[in-house]
Amino acid sequence: MQATTLQSLLKPHLAGLEEYTPIQPFEVLSQRLGIPAAEIVKLDANENPYGPHPAVAEALAEYAYYHIYPDPQQTELRHALADHLQDEQSQSGDIPTTGGDRDLAAPSVPSDQILPGHGTDEVLDYLCRMFLGPGDAIINTPPTFGMYSFDAKLVGAEVLEVWRKDDYHIDVQATRDLVNSAAQDGASARPKLLFLTSPNNPTGNWLSDSDLLRLLELPMIVVLDEAYVEFAVETSRSPWVLDHENLVIIRTFSKSAGIAGLRLGYGVFPAWMMPVLWKFKQPYNVNVAATVAGLASLRHVGEMHSTVEKIRAERDRLFLALQEIPYLSPYPSSANFILCGVEGFRSSGSGDAAALKHALEQRGILVRYYQKPGLDNCIRISVGRPEQTDRLLAELSYLA
Repeated sequence: MQATTLQSLLKPHLAGLEEYTPIQPFEVLSQRLGIPAAEIVKLDANENPYGPHPAVAEALAEYAYYHIYPDPQQTELRHALADHLQDEQSQSGDIPTTGGDRDLAAPSVPSDQILPGHGTDEVLDYLCRMFLGPGDAIINTPPTFGMYSFDAKLVGAEVLEVWRKDDYHIDVQATRDLVNSAAQDGASARPKLLFLTSPNNPTGNWLSDSDLLRLLELPMIVVLDEAYVEFAVETSRSPWVLDHENLVIIRTFSKSAGIAGLRLGYGVFPAWMMPVLWKFKQPYNVNVAATVAGLASLRHVGEMHSTVEKIRAERDRLFLALQEIPYLSPYPSSANFILCGVEGFRSSGSGDAAALKHALEQRGILVRYYQKPGLDNCIRISVGRPEQTDRLLAELSYLA
């Protein structure tokens, strides 16, 4: 049987699917550039430059049951996460305003409303497959994280876009208008999921409480991605799930805990959604190594916070320094990265940001460059260690 005949068995919508473009491994770039991997300054993927707490490596080395399947319900991890979320709110001293009537003196998310995943990508995939199919739609707010539209298209759903304002904040009224018009006009694609990120990737800005509350009034599921929330001065909205049955919060161990390579994330869900999730998820979706690393991280939250504070301080130093580079216009950020507009760099016909990205790469410094609408002539720089910042700034000044 010919391959072309077999290809006809594929779902038709996959033919036009645009694949997600991940970051190229720096080992591959090392070989291509002829620069030793140890000399490359990797500031292109928002990774934690300090890595995990030493206790993570110790716990992984001491664990004795890698030959046993993991707990399909991740019971110990979910209880530890529930304790962590309550401690987080108590220590912040900031009780979130949710608009509900519940007494929020001590907000607490129970463990039975938490679901760990093989990274937050798995949680996003579950949500799209649970709610979406042909004839459904998500609302996306570009420029933002590319996996939202990718996962929606993967299941045959449409992507309705509400572009952010010039300052990259959400256009709340335009979002509300789009949902209301779809309901009134009987649109063929029914919007079911609204994806938001706070702080937003790649722009770094925070979604305000008031804007989130207005969006939660919409008759759809609001998915708030808090991958970078630990780097903001504001507090996670995880307890809001207790008062809003259409809110899902997703968070990750990749950034603040520094274990991106082990792929561990989790969602905080309204209670009504959990029975469906337990039936829907793969039974052994979180491997034992990720679980061991996550538990070890949660036992050392104080040290993790110290690392986050170092990254925050370095972000502030980097932002001030980038303002002095004549061809860069950095945007304020609440995350562990800074988006910069590029103008006036020696572009050689390929665009200023593309030329700058290439010039830095040749010098062993990796930054993220976006070739997409809303981010024209922009690069995103992850916050590194002080010595990495020094080298970056030296090269940027040399290239001026």
